[in-house]
Amino acid sequence: MQDFLTPAQIVAELDKYIIGQHEAKRHVAIALRNRWRRLHAPADMQAEIVPNNILMIGATGVGKTEIARRLAHLSDAPFVKVEASKFTEVGYVGRDVESMVRDLAEQSVNRVKARRQEAVKAQAADAVEELILDALIPAVPRPAGAKPSVGFPTSGGGEDLPHSDAELNERTRERFRQKIKNGELEDRRIEIQVAQSWPSVGIMGAPPGMDESTLSGLQDMLGNMMPKKTRKRKVTVAEARKLLLDEEAAKLIDMDEVKDEAIRQAENAGIIFIDEIDKVASSGGSGKGGPDVSRQGVQRDLLPIVEGSAVNTKYGIVNTDHILFIAAGAFHVSKPSDLIPELQGRFPIRVELQSLTKEDFFRILKDPKNALTKQYEALLKAEEVELTFDDAALERLAEIASEINAEVENIGARRLHTVMSRLLNDILYDVPDKIGANAHILITAALVDERLNDMVKNRDLSQYIL
Repeated sequence: MQDFLTPAQIVAELDKYIIGQHEAKRHVAIALRNRWRRLHAPADMQAEIVPNNILMIGATGVGKTEIARRLAHLSDAPFVKVEASKFTEVGYVGRDVESMVRDLAEQSVNRVKARRQEAVKAQAADAVEELILDALIPAVPRPAGAKPSVGFPTSGGGEDLPHSDAELNERTRERFRQKIKNGELEDRRIEIQVAQSWPSVGIMGAPPGMDESTLSGLQDMLGNMMPKKTRKRKVTVAEARKLLLDEEAAKLIDMDEVKDEAIRQAENAGIIFIDEIDKVASSGGSGKGGPDVSRQGVQRDLLPIVEGSAVNTKYGIVNTDHILFIAAGAFHVSKPSDLIPELQGRFPIRVELQSLTKEDFFRILKDPKNALTKQYEALLKAEEVELTFDDAALERLAEIASEINAEVENIGARRLHTVMSRLLNDILYDVPDKIGANAHILITAALVDERLNDMVKNRDLSQYIL
């Protein structure tokens, strides 16, 4: 029964990519494990167990989005990230809040479809091979009543043995099939038929009484009713294989089954990350006049989605009762208590993420599997140049990033991108013209000071602030 990560294991996986924020990791790990527990609870209780949605509070660049994204990756679940500030109240021009659920359904369908296509890839590859053979060896029709005139000599050199056109064609196909398998015809140009989609009509807005998903579904239905269009293209065998593989794989899967499974995954495992939730909070809790009215309207529209409702998508109805919602915001101007009380109640788990320290920056540069230093090392490795950092250099980089955040604007770990870019830009420019293959570049604290001296002294960072 223990076939899913435990909370401690989830935290350990998150630790590989995210430094600090242990409290936030604990809460999301419990939330993720609870989803597995619900699906294994008694059947009569499964519908009653609702997720504990999470509100993350913290400055930009401290890891809120990364935690949610890594969580979705660990759970292998459909995941979408949206910005609350992009939504408008129903009746106004802009995105309505239900679009986040439609985005989740779309993402879920794409995931399931990709997996199903991968499962039939070998079968699709065989079909593509036949299509390529058809293009290489087009069948030549024989006039009615004509007799085959081709023969093959016997092994003893005697009289020719007559063979049908079909047998000759099949022998030729076998020879060419072997050449394709051996990669001998990759550059041969052939003419193939490829599917051509009907041009889509841009939608400026749905007519009264018709929502965006209904209109989108109507367009899909009309597109399916129209005859399929194809066009001829002259491409190499290698290009033909790429163009035709997805088409043939799509023919081998049942899209109705894909949609049904995708809806189930979105409903039971989907995660929606709502960023900048503080931007729709009424500052000071006034809620009177100005933009606060519109902000409260967005919150009221969000409420039924987060509480649990049925949203119409072009793939079917998606119930949001068991979707996990993670909201996040800096809350510099407003406070979580400025959200309408009903919405506050739908995010019972609140966790405050801590600002990053110099020590955190050092660990961020050194420890994670995807650390910035390791990314730059991989980039230069592609040029056969070895790049390494000593610990003193990483400590100095961490110190500079921390100082600039304190004095200019605190953008969290994103500041490391700024200082690393300034530090390495000249090196990245000089490779490979001035710094050739097999070179070894060691980044020391002295080099950091030399390259970032102006940046530290002047604090003129307008061109580097993200």
